[in-house]
Amino acid sequence: MRERRVLVVEDDPTIAESVAVRLRAEGFAVQLAGDGPGAVTRFRDWQPDLVVLDVMLPGFDGLEVCRRIQADRPVPVLMLTARDDETDLLVGLAVGADDYLTKPFSMRELAARVHVLLRRVERAAAGGPAALSIGDVEISQAERRVWRGGVEVHLTPTEFDLLVHLAGRPRTVLPRERLLADVWGWADGSGTRTVDSHVKALRRKLGAGLIRTVHGVGYALEAQP
Repeated sequence: MRERRVLVVEDDPTIAESVAVRLRAEGFAVQLAGDGPGAVTRFRDWQPDLVVLDVMLPGFDGLEVCRRIQADRPVPVLMLTARDDETDLLVGLAVGADDYLTKPFSMRELAARVHVLLRRVERAAAGGPAALSIGDVEISQAERRVWRGGVEVHLTPTEFDLLVHLAGRPRTVLPRERLLADVWGWADGSGTRTVDSHVKALRRKLGAGLIRTVHGVGYALEAQP
């Protein structure tokens, strides 16, 4: 089995090298990029399994990098931000980031988040029925692909995992805290806005009626005929 590849996109050389050293010690193959255009090129050439992506970059910012790489191929993205502003974080999640860390952060936590993201993708690919159908939405777990009305719909890795988790329990109301624990691996129940942002993205891509909000509790997938 080849080493899992992590692309680290960070314009501060000290931070970039510190992240690279820690991830290499964790057993990952790591490459670095220091600006937006270089990150997109390196991503396409190297085909990493995960991207650690700073928001503030020269050339164009991390949000634009995230848009471009997710349009090319769905991949888990851990976004780094120096700003603890909820709007910035929700924008990052909306363009395809799966998780985020606010600077300053510990290398131990970053490594743990990387492992969680990769395990989640691997677990989703290995488990459950090979195909699911909800109304005009078709899900192939083996291929990690989704179609609506016969037209393929691009989902980020976390959007896909959330959809599969809800689809495996149709009409069951799942609290936000449980979704955070089961899909994101966050045991403390914080960050429920992350769930809301991803549900909003799924509704935009697959139809507003697919997922029902139970106010004050969580979400349920409506099993359509």
